[in-house]
Amino acid sequence: MIPRYSPKDMKAIWTDEAKFERWLKLEIAAVEARVEAGVVPQEALDTIKENARFNVDEILEIEKETKHDVIAFLTNVNQYVGPQSRYIHEGLTSSDVGDTCLAMQMRDAGKILLKDVKTLIEVLGERAVEFKYTLEMGRTHGIHAEPTTFGLKLLLWHQEMLRNQERLERAVENVSVGKISGAVGTYQHLSPDIEAAVCKKLNLKPSPISTQILQRDRHAEFLTTLAIIASSIEKFSVEFRHLQRTEVRETEEFFSKGQKGSSAMPHKRNPITFERLTGLARVVRSNSIAGLENVALWHERDISHSSVERVIMPDSTIALCYMLRTFTDTLKDLLVYPDRMKENFDTSYGLTLSQTLLLALTGKGLSREEAYKLVQRNAMKSWEQKIQLKENVLQDQDILEHVSAEEIEKLFSSASILNKLRKSVDIIFVRNGL
Repeated sequence: MIPRYSPKDMKAIWTDEAKFERWLKLEIAAVEARVEAGVVPQEALDTIKENARFNVDEILEIEKETKHDVIAFLTNVNQYVGPQSRYIHEGLTSSDVGDTCLAMQMRDAGKILLKDVKTLIEVLGERAVEFKYTLEMGRTHGIHAEPTTFGLKLLLWHQEMLRNQERLERAVENVSVGKISGAVGTYQHLSPDIEAAVCKKLNLKPSPISTQILQRDRHAEFLTTLAIIASSIEKFSVEFRHLQRTEVRETEEFFSKGQKGSSAMPHKRNPITFERLTGLARVVRSNSIAGLENVALWHERDISHSSVERVIMPDSTIALCYMLRTFTDTLKDLLVYPDRMKENFDTSYGLTLSQTLLLALTGKGLSREEAYKLVQRNAMKSWEQKIQLKENVLQDQDILEHVSAEEIEKLFSSASILNKLRKSVDIIFVRNGL
């Protein structure tokens, strides 16, 4: 991932230095396990621990000749260890190292992402409570529908992120497995007990069964989970982009002093952060497709997945980390305009209360068909004449025969709308633990 979108702590997991550190940790753990099993002398382990190290530049130089990164790594480490290096990597295959350490990287990246998800959940909850009773027009198909509250919108997202947390916890658990089972997973040169001991030292579970590799459905689940979370952030961002449109302007990204919106138009205050997040979601989502295509490998393994994962694993975790933190920070500072939300109610002439009026009429004994015709007639008139629905209804004797003017005034009052909403809003918030 390019530096522009790379949080340092997440990027650090995917450096060559970090990868080789994990490889060395695994190789030493394998020697330790065999010392504990009585097949390697303690003095060999002591020498290895004292001298084992690596140099990234030297490894990369060796790899130019070997065309094999694990062999290049081992060659470099062995140069520092000396004769006792014969115990390093004994009985292992390259994928025992590469796959198990990739699992460690995914696990560690997943832990960072889980922390960021929990932070976003907390902020969503706080802002949902803040705007719990702030009236906002609900929109379906982009058209005014019925009143809701801005707090309910945020609460909806709060619940979605809780589900994302559960998904990510499950995905991280499923990738937190290792394998030291040899070339085709049959433990020809090391026993399952050695595998179990090594995995325990690395805080992993041994995979119940493997081939030369860990199966890529685990990795695909991890990547698709990241894609779902990225898609949620995109969903939230697209909503805020719509709400910042000039003709809506119910919310707005914080615009800092000295910030510029356009090189040509000085008046512009664009939702650039939310647009950026929308774009990055496409990257994470497309990477998940590549992860799914890695599932179908030949026989006990081929290497077609390797080049893909070297790109998509770092890029997806780094991009999502950036997305989570950036969205959270932007949400904290989001400008919300309740007065504008109220103004937008009037742009549809009170027509969003058509169902409320319809139910009031059926409650007085009219059939649904009769009531529908009366309400629709006045609704169309309001659209055509740009007159509030309430004003038309108060002049319609066919309606006044069933519903009094006082009742109509009450139906259309903002206080009445909010009071009616409050009960439902309270129930929904309690049901969602806020």
